[in-house]
Amino acid sequence: MDFNVKKLASDAGVFFTRAVQYTEEKLGQAEKTELDAHLENLIARADCTKNWTEKIFRQTEVLLQPNPSARIEEFFYEKLDRKIPSRTTNAELLGQYMQDAAKEFGPGTPYGSTLITVGEYQRRLGGAEREFLQTSAINFLTPLRNFLEGDWKTISKERRLLENRRLDLDVCKARLKKAKLAEAKAAAEHELRVAQTEFDRQAEVTRLLLEGISSTHVNHLRCLHEFVEAQAAYYTQCHKHMQDLQKELSRFPNAFAVNASTSGVSAGPSPLSTATLPGASPPSRPPNPSNALESSTLKIEEVKPPATGTRKAKVLYDYDAADTSELSLLADELITVYTVPGMDPDWLIGERGNQKGKVPVTYLELLS
Repeated sequence: MDFNVKKLASDAGVFFTRAVQYTEEKLGQAEKTELDAHLENLIARADCTKNWTEKIFRQTEVLLQPNPSARIEEFFYEKLDRKIPSRTTNAELLGQYMQDAAKEFGPGTPYGSTLITVGEYQRRLGGAEREFLQTSAINFLTPLRNFLEGDWKTISKERRLLENRRLDLDVCKARLKKAKLAEAKAAAEHELRVAQTEFDRQAEVTRLLLEGISSTHVNHLRCLHEFVEAQAAYYTQCHKHMQDLQKELSRFPNAFAVNASTSGVSAGPSPLSTATLPGASPPSRPPNPSNALESSTLKIEEVKPPATGTRKAKVLYDYDAADTSELSLLADELITVYTVPGMDPDWLIGERGNQKGKVPVTYLELLS
């Protein structure tokens, strides 16, 4: 190891001199050369750009990869200049679990076949998410990282050099003031001219770099547009997949009726039903049951809750009773519901206080 004692002593002396200078400047005991207002504004703008770019970069990383352990792993792969291994998304993993479960339950059963369908669409959602993550990383995160790890480091280096040139210039000014002899003044004036030239040259270099921040903003603006486009394409894909899934599930309208006759209460509308979406219009009124058994034997005033129990339901839309056997509903109110043997699966018995009557399943969200 080449241990240069003279260089070490020189560096220590410079460090001590700088510390004394900074202290005297803070106390107002030493002259400080001020940068021109334009350069100061450029420096403030650059600092602001760096700080906010760093925050946006970090939060975008969290958005794209919420798992901190995975982010640390990706960081090390990048530093080692190695390809980041492909990682299964949560939606893809869920889809795989659903399809594996369907094999166990039986793909020919209503539940098994539905698991296969939903699992397939979950995997499609996961694929869309993977594509969005890759596109965003390339088009948005990479440019921000390049600025922070490339351009900004260059700017910081030149700013530190400019600060050193300023301190050297102030030392020369102080030395000229202290010079008494003509020979000493001449030498001090020469050093001052050299220091002033170096300071002006470094100030110009730094100014040019800082003015490049405007180009950085333009570049980041373009990247931001690409990020938004990627997000829009991703959410559009997700919306289309979910619409297709709803169509697939709508092919089994009576799948929930199987449970209704055995559990004592209808399972209610599918969570994917448009009836539960904000801003959706109320579903069409289900047809009144024409079952002869029900119309002849079901008397609302004589109906009692089954031994299997009741459930709470939230009303999604206002509903006006068509006759005395039905119960009118108000949106957002809570009622008690249950079913009875022989009842049409599209209807439930609803109770609100002392009032009782049939209510359509599609107007309800079952809570428990």
